[in-house]
Amino acid sequence: MGLGARLSARLQREWLDGGPLSNLLLPLSWLYAGVAGLRGQLYRSGVLATATLPVPVLVVGNWIVGGAGKTPTTLALLAMARARGWRVGVVSRGYGRAATDVRLVTRASTPAEVGDEPLLMHLRSGAPIAVGADRVAAAEALLAAHPDLQLILSDDGLQHLRLPRIGAVLVFDERGFGNGRVLPAGPMRQAARATLREDELVLYNAAAPSTPLPGFGAERRLAGAASLADWWAGRPASLDALHALRGARVTACAGLARPGRFFAMLEGEGLSIVRLPVPDHHDFATLPWPADTRDVLVTEKDAVKLRPEHMGTARVWVVALDFRPEPAFEEALVARLTPRLRA
Repeated sequence: MGLGARLSARLQREWLDGGPLSNLLLPLSWLYAGVAGLRGQLYRSGVLATATLPVPVLVVGNWIVGGAGKTPTTLALLAMARARGWRVGVVSRGYGRAATDVRLVTRASTPAEVGDEPLLMHLRSGAPIAVGADRVAAAEALLAAHPDLQLILSDDGLQHLRLPRIGAVLVFDERGFGNGRVLPAGPMRQAARATLREDELVLYNAAAPSTPLPGFGAERRLAGAASLADWWAGRPASLDALHALRGARVTACAGLARPGRFFAMLEGEGLSIVRLPVPDHHDFATLPWPADTRDVLVTEKDAVKLRPEHMGTARVWVVALDFRPEPAFEEALVARLTPRLRA
């Protein structure tokens, strides 16, 4: 591990509990917080203008960097909306894509064009999705293509203050506020608050609440596995297929911000795995496992960058996640959204 990687790993640890490297970066955090605070004040005072859109926007975001669970939360919200017959679309920056222009996501899109998470959300939900560095422009393009939409979900965008919103779902994992400091001395994108605004709801992607903020819980478990070919054909994952790999030595590969949770969930299902973490949003241009590997388990986020015909002799299995917010969260959200939906 090189010096840069060692410093990064150390800083990640200190983002949870503090330490000398975090202390050294505190002046930069004060500068970051000051600029962010000034920018927020300029929007609140009207010096910088928030855009207007003909449909309401609900932002799904987190105060802390890294994979707190925005994508599974957005997918759960799309499922809730579909069950009620609501017409909902999504806008996203499309992190990891090669361009910043606005583009509509289709089944023929590639992760390089639209980002891995927007493509996954479209494949899983069928919802119309637009990506772009400018969320407002993405929303306008989405509405031009789908003028009947009643609601737009913004995958991330809490700090994209030009985007209008009627509320936000704040997602926290077990890290909570971390060491409580903003970037770069801590993991917070913005300063933590002790109270919620009226238009905010908190969803904990963790076994228990990890901050003092009142919120709701969610059940997170593995839904099973499907072969890569079956997954691309739209066939569902099954626990039987996953459990059939018990007793075999399989490689688990994950390009996530925090792959340890995925590995632990597989081990919790009784699988014996060789852990193979790769960088978040890894492009899989070269397969990271040895050529003689027999069975490989990957996440859905990584599966969008893998094609069955390019896997060689390895059997690649896609592991799906079942993420379900508690019923009280759905009730609270529906009560807030229903009066605001466009007819």
